[in-house]
Amino acid sequence: MTLRLSDAEADALNRRAALESRSMQDVARQAVREYVENHSRAELLDQVLDQELPRYAEALERLAQ
Repeated sequence: MTLRLSDAEADALNRRAALESRSMQDVARQAVREYVENHSRAELLDQVLDQELPRYAEALERLAQ
């Protein structure tokens, strides 16, 4: 895989890596892991809500009154 960054993105990644005394690759790989994990959780939560909210719609409506 080749990742092409703009000059500004590469500079920002380089600065972050230097601040953390890590390689640019390590910082980028962690960012990808966090992105995938965060979005996977959000998708799972959306899926659960889509399945469960209709079950409790009447109760939630009563509570809102």
